[in-house]
Amino acid sequence: MTKGDMYAKKIIKRILEEGCLDKNPRPHYSDGTPAHTLSVNHGMCTYDLSKGESPLITLRPIATKSSIGEILWIYQDESNNLDLLKEKYGVTWWDEWEIGDRTIGTCYGETIRRHNLMKNLLKGLRENPDGRRHIINMWQEDDFKEKHGLKPCAFQTVWNVRHGKDGIDYLDMCLFQRSSDFLTAGCINQVQYATLLCMVAQDLRYTPGVFTWFYDNIQIYDRHIENAKELLKRRPIPCNPKISLNKDIKNFYDFKLSDIRIVDYPIDKIKEKNPQMKFDLGI
Repeated sequence: MTKGDMYAKKIIKRILEEGCLDKNPRPHYSDGTPAHTLSVNHGMCTYDLSKGESPLITLRPIATKSSIGEILWIYQDESNNLDLLKEKYGVTWWDEWEIGDRTIGTCYGETIRRHNLMKNLLKGLRENPDGRRHIINMWQEDDFKEKHGLKPCAFQTVWNVRHGKDGIDYLDMCLFQRSSDFLTAGCINQVQYATLLCMVAQDLRYTPGVFTWFYDNIQIYDRHIENAKELLKRRPIPCNPKISLNKDIKNFYDFKLSDIRIVDYPIDKIKEKNPQMKFDLGI
C-alpha cells in the first residue's frame, strides 16, 4: 500500500473508535439538516518525497488533476474567482461558498495576492535559504472583516532548506490545517501541497524533500460513517505514485496544469476495485 493508504486507515480507525460527536455544528447538508461530525484532535502525517513516499491513496479514486488545478488557482493565479476556477481547471466544488459575485470573497487566493505571500516566499528563499522565517499564513484577521465564503482550513505552510549529508540540498515543507473533512478532502489536500512543494523546489533548483501535514481537528461527517467503514474493509492497490513535473519549467509562475502529472497511479484499476463513493457535502 502507499504511505497515504497506511495513514488513511489509521486515521479512519482512530476517528471511528475515539471520535467525539459535536453538539452544535456550523455546517449543514443541502437539505438543511445539521451536518454533525465525529472528530479527534491533533496528529501528523509525514512523507519523504525524495524516497518515493506518497500521500495518494488507492482506497478510492482521487481526482488529481482537479486537485492540482485548485492549488494553482490559489497560489499561482492568486484568485478567488469561481469562473476562472471552472473555465481553467474544471473545478466547481467551491460554488457552494460563492458570496454573490462569483467569488468566495476575501480568502485563499485573494489573501495570497493581497499580501504578496507567494512572491515574498520565493524571494525570501532565494535571498536567505538558511532562514527559518519562510512562512505563508492565510489566517489574516483583518481580511475576515470583509465578506468571505469560508475561512481557510489549510492555512499555513513553513518552508526550510536542508543541506543533506548526501551533498544534496533539499526543500522541506510542513502544512498546518485547522480542520480536515478527511474522507472527502484529506488526501486531496496532502497531494495538493506535496505538488506545491515540488513546484517551488524546481523553481529554486532544490530537490523536493520531506512534506509533513499537521492537522488540528480531523473529522468524519455523520452521513459518511458507513463509507468510512467500507474504506477500512478495502484492500489497497499496489503502486508507487509520484509527482512528475516538466523539467523545462524553471519559474514557478510558468507551470501549467499540463506540466504536472501523477505517474504510476493506476486510476482505472482503482475505479474497478475500489470505486468512487458519494459524499453529502457539509456546507
